[in-house]
Formats: sequence, C-alpha cells, structure tokens
Amino acid sequence: MSPQQMAPSVRRVAIIGGARIPFARSDGPYATASNQQMLTAALDGLVERYGLQGSGAVGEFVAGAVLKHSRDFNLARETVLGSTLHPRTPAYDIQQACGTGLQAVIAAANKIALGQTESAVAGGADTASDAPLGVNDTLRRILLETRRAKSAGARLKALAKVRPSHLVPDIPRNAEPRTGLSMGEHAAVTARAWDIGRAAQDELAAASHQRLATAYERGFFQDLVIPFRGLARDQNLRPGSTVEKLASLKPVFGLGHPDPTMTPGNSTPLTDGAATVLLASEEWARERGLTPLAYLTAYDTAAVDFVDGDVAGGEDGLLMAPAYAVPRMLERAGLDLADFELIEIHEAFASQVLATLAAWEKRGLGTVDRDRLNVAGSSLATGHPFAATGARIVATLAKLLAERDAPARGLISVCAAGGQGVTAILERA
Repeated sequence: MSPQQMAPSVRRVAIIGGARIPFARSDGPYATASNQQMLTAALDGLVERYGLQGSGAVGEFVAGAVLKHSRDFNLARETVLGSTLHPRTPAYDIQQACGTGLQAVIAAANKIALGQTESAVAGGADTASDAPLGVNDTLRRILLETRRAKSAGARLKALAKVRPSHLVPDIPRNAEPRTGLSMGEHAAVTARAWDIGRAAQDELAAASHQRLATAYERGFFQDLVIPFRGLARDQNLRPGSTVEKLASLKPVFGLGHPDPTMTPGNSTPLTDGAATVLLASEEWARERGLTPLAYLTAYDTAAVDFVDGDVAGGEDGLLMAPAYAVPRMLERAGLDLADFELIEIHEAFASQVLATLAAWEKRGLGTVDRDRLNVAGSSLATGHPFAATGARIVATLAKLLAERDAPARGLISVCAAGGQGVTAILERA
C-alpha cells in the first residue's frame, strides 16, 4: 500500500450545537460550585438536548479548566462519570489559559476530521470563587522534609522550623510569572502603545451589553443556556449600559501613567461558568437527523514575546497574538476580513479588542464593520470563565451563522495569557 493510500482523507467537521450554564460573577450564585459541578451541568444539558445518553453516543469528551484544584487533575473524565453521558465515554483534559475552550474544540475536531471518531463534546469550566489555595512554599518544603525524616527526633527538628508567616497560603494571582504584571496592566501598556482612548473602549463595552440583552430578549439563547443555581441568564449583563454611565467609572489599570483608560466597565470581571459544544462528522449527524449549524474549517495559533519583544511598541503585547494568527490563517485559506459576515473577538478588555482590530488593519487585512463584530454581545457582557469562553463563542457563532439564509463565514479570535492566541473559521454552507 502506497503512502498516499495510507493517508486518511480529511472530513468536514460539523458543529451540531452547544449548551452552557449562565455565567456568574465570582463569589456570587456559584460561590460553592466546583469546576466539575458546573461542567457537569453544562454537559448534562447538551446530553439531554441531543439524546446522547446511550453507549457509544459520543466518541470522547475533551475539556479543561485554568484554575484547578489537585482533585481536578482528571476533570473531564470525572465530569463524564458524574454526568448522564455514558460512563464508557473516554475523556481527557486540555489547558491553554483563555484559549482552552477553543483548543478543546480544535482537538476534538482533528480526530473527527481524520476519521478517528465520529462525534465528540468539547468544553471548559472555570471558577474564580473556588480558586485553589496553595500551601506556602517554605511550609511545603518543611513538611516534605518531615516526611522524609527517619526518626521522631528528626521529624520534630524539621517541624521546629515552622514560623507563623509560613501558615499564610499562596493565593492565585492574575499575573504573568515572568513579568509580575497582571493581565490588566499588560493590556494598559498595549492600550497606550496603540493609542486606544477611553471613549472608544466604553462604546464597545456598552454595545456588548446592549447586544447581549437584545439576544436574550429575542430568545436566541433559549436552546444554548441551561439554568443553574437560580440563574437563567448571565449575571454580569447590564441591559441599561450606556457610554455615559460607563464614563463615570474610575480607571483601575495603568494608574501609574497619565490619563488611564481601563475601568471595571470596559474590562471583564472575574467569572464562574462552564460551556460545551457537540461536534460530529456529517454522516453521524445525518444518521441522527441532526442539521449542523456550521462547519469548523480552519484554525491557527500564535504566540508573542511579551517578555523581551516589542511590548512598548504594541507588537508583542501580552494579548496581541491573534494579530499574527489571523493573518496567517486567512492567507492559508485564501481569505481576508471582507469575506466574513460575522466576527467574534473575545473581549478580555475593550482596549485589547480595539488594539487587535488596529493591528489587523496595519497588516493589510482591512477594517471590520462594527455591525459584524460580536453581534450577540461577548465577554464584557457575559463575563469570562477562562476555559469556558471558547466553547461559548463557538456555539454562539455557529447558531448566528445558522440563522442566515445564505452561506456565510465567521471568524473567531481568542487571546490568552502567556502571550498566546487561538483563532478559527466557521462556515455555513
């Protein structure tokens, strides 16, 4: 058999639908909910909607979380075992910061495309409320020394090194280990580099809330959002948001520089939530009488050198990797921004979205009509449970494309901590 005969043919990957729980502000309704509980609720909603209870109904489940307890080391598999999905469904974890949800979708899609499985569920969950607390590292070392001790005297000698300061736990920080700066402070540097003003940020944030509210009012999320712990819609949503109201908020990032522009209103809040997406081959969908919403046709990732690169100039800002991934993906696909009816950019910060648009324009991709951008709202309004955002966006965009009568394309751009970006193209045939 020749290598050509051995090579598998690549199949189209259909997006069948999605299910998520409403996103909640941290320390709110989901304060006592774990990643597994939230992800199980989202997965059960998907299973019920598409009748996935039987043995072999789903080839595998891939999901992840960014803030994980040690008990979450096998989060995806434990979620399956606690859900209505069949317990013989294999599962594994994946993590790429805020890109986790979209990377989970890509991982599942690759196996379907290569014929290794017929269907898969991808997703993610994150809780800022139930964040893990680490043992003080000095105390950890003392305890390990105590464990290794060969006698009672040696154990007592090791324990005698414990000091009151060692009892203070290590709390997770939203900061890059190599710079010590929070994501917001990094974004503030990029906002200055690209000259992103306060009014433009507030305008984008207000539009996100208004568009999400409109989408809820017209019933768009009725088959995408599963009520959970008393919530039926995203808690962060402020339907009455206006530029004028947002203008009254005080800046919280970039305060060490003149005229800071980033506020709680044009930045995403810490959020709890979970989301899932069902993907399949066309044959699998056809056999079950399911009509695909859209197809996942391309994807790419990129990273920037936010430590030693051109950070001050904006080219290597922490959240600017999509400025490199998207042009490369579009060139490979033979497309430009004008070929997309809908564009979804994860709104980590309004300034980051605007900087990304400016960078795409600088790279010759053209301008994005705001009427095509995040038309059902995005992270500034929904909130951003890190690993859940990618699956939320995929399901939302797929349904938006399915609502259109004519063939259409949608672009997804997600920035991530560590100077990374994950991007994808969805198409409605």
